[in-house]
Amino acid sequence: MRRRAALLLTGVLMFLNVPLLVPTAGAATQQVMMQDYAFSPASLTVRVGDTVTWMQHDTAPHDVVTTSAPVAFRSPQLSAGQSWSYTFRQPGTYAYYCSVHPDMRASVTVLPAPTTAPPKPTTAAAAPRPTSPRTTSAATSPAAAAPAATSPGTTAPAQATDAPATEVPATGQPAVQAAAATPPSLNPMLLVAGVVTGIAVLCLLLLGSRRA
Repeated sequence: MRRRAALLLTGVLMFLNVPLLVPTAGAATQQVMMQDYAFSPASLTVRVGDTVTWMQHDTAPHDVVTTSAPVAFRSPQLSAGQSWSYTFRQPGTYAYYCSVHPDMRASVTVLPAPTTAPPKPTTAAAAPRPTSPRTTSAATSPAAAAPAATSPGTTAPAQATDAPATEVPATGQPAVQAAAATPPSLNPMLLVAGVVTGIAVLCLLLLGSRRA
């Protein structure tokens, strides 16, 4: 009966799009046995978000009651075959005992949840700045382009040129090339308009002859 009710409740929650409570990733469940009038193990270490379940195997009733803890808790008295669970949310040391049998003592040490360090930002190496090559050209320097000064008593030697002198032919009036006259092309839209007009006139004539 309980199973049917749980399945029905799950179906209703899924139909209403209500998120189910899912344990956080990385959470674990530890067990402590209540057997032979002792907690086993007597010392347990867990992390925040982990759950500890106490299993009762003795014929006498037992419970779990904190004596010193960041958050106090107390379980109901458990008979043989019963269990009780508690999820730790705050780090610290939880010392507890059985109020029915005070000699039964144990503790749970809760460590903080592991934190993942954020990745260090990688800085890209700065690209070297392009260096323009320093080139000196004798042709572009104004000192080289300027002719050497000559003294008044000396004459500058004539520079020999190997390139032959080219004669520029005397030209008269520029020749004018007459463009060949091209015949005008017929616009296709005018042709289509003429065909449509002819068909319309033909239709009007046929209608007029029928009425006559």
